[in-house]
Amino acid sequence: MGGSTVVRVLRDPTAGRYLAGVVVSGFGTSAMWLTAGIWVKSLTGSNSLAALTVCAMWAPVLAGPALGALADRMDRRTLLVRVNLAMACLLATLVLVDSGRTVWLVFVVLVLYGASGVLLDAAESALVAGTVHASLLADFNGLRMTANEGMKLVAPLAGAGLYARFGGPAVALLDAATCALAALIFARLPVREAPRPRMGAWRGELLAGLRRIRASAVLRPLVTAGAATMLLAGVNGAVTFAYVDDVLGRSPEYAGVLYAVQGAGSVAVGLLVGPLLRRLPERVFAAGGMALFALAVGARTLPPDGVALAASAAIGFGLPCVLIATMTAVQRETPDAVLARTAATAGSLMTAPNAVALALGAGLVAVVDVRVLTAVGGAAGLLAAALLAVGAARRRTAPASEAALASESAPTSPSGRAGEAGPASPQP
Repeated sequence: MGGSTVVRVLRDPTAGRYLAGVVVSGFGTSAMWLTAGIWVKSLTGSNSLAALTVCAMWAPVLAGPALGALADRMDRRTLLVRVNLAMACLLATLVLVDSGRTVWLVFVVLVLYGASGVLLDAAESALVAGTVHASLLADFNGLRMTANEGMKLVAPLAGAGLYARFGGPAVALLDAATCALAALIFARLPVREAPRPRMGAWRGELLAGLRRIRASAVLRPLVTAGAATMLLAGVNGAVTFAYVDDVLGRSPEYAGVLYAVQGAGSVAVGLLVGPLLRRLPERVFAAGGMALFALAVGARTLPPDGVALAASAAIGFGLPCVLIATMTAVQRETPDAVLARTAATAGSLMTAPNAVALALGAGLVAVVDVRVLTAVGGAAGLLAAALLAVGAARRRTAPASEAALASESAPTSPSGRAGEAGPASPQP
């Protein structure tokens, strides 16, 4: 049944072309993500500055509600095309970086790159929800994860190799080319959107997504779980280069191997998420992913290469679970008029802790042993997963009368399911 739903998703012309755009742009993004850290590390010799390259890309999630409101105001397909073209031009300016004195330009570009990513994700979430049947949303989001994260199987290694041979500007130009190609693909999406409704006061628009999440018994615990997971992911990301150097005794380029293995884990979970979310409650699925992620982070206290590779695969598998479950629920539970804002707000609430933790971790890694940071992060993740699982158990064991009342009062999803009574996506 899982294979048949994948075929149904891929046969949709909009879904197929959209996934092609994700593959192209994801290749460039994954290559640049890793290379930026290696580039800054080589130019400055600083582990902390290398970690801050990741922070620079994550920091714009704090502006998610505003960027989501912008996506709700505009034609979303047009937005995808224009933003990708703008990023292609911006990335090309990195050819000017040639020493530690010009490394500031890398950070400027990465911040704008991160902002464009938030804007694109908001527009994409709304566009997908309006074109893919509700029963296939989990499968589509899983395939999107597979397409995007699957690039980590080849892009980081390709980026590191290109960097070693030609330097950072060559990788920046490669990423610019992928953005331009993605813009051409998105321009051919067979989508016609209805005219955007007239918006109210700007301040009210910014808060619309937050109000939607706070009022939903389905979305609120999932977004909270996602925030906790991404907080730990930020610490884990900040210590990557120090982990490779201090624990594994490898060169910075070895981080490309770990990211490639992590991509393999994400490919696997992307293919399985649809069938799993039809059989497991959303909170149980998310809690299982959090627990696996936490165990993998804790395992990074050990030096063997085999443990390092296994931990990277487990991180890639566990981390996306709570994010896919949450975003699928957002798409299913939210009206189109406020969907981009709600998706961007959920993304901000989940990933803002990641940006904070990346900045904090970049400082901590200079004064605290990386083994201490990974051990504490793993223990905290297991505790958060246990709390989410306990909440899921309590919901399943609630009195039948209470469950019936909740079912009557909860909003009905486009697929005909109410509330969180079942999996994120019903069996088609």
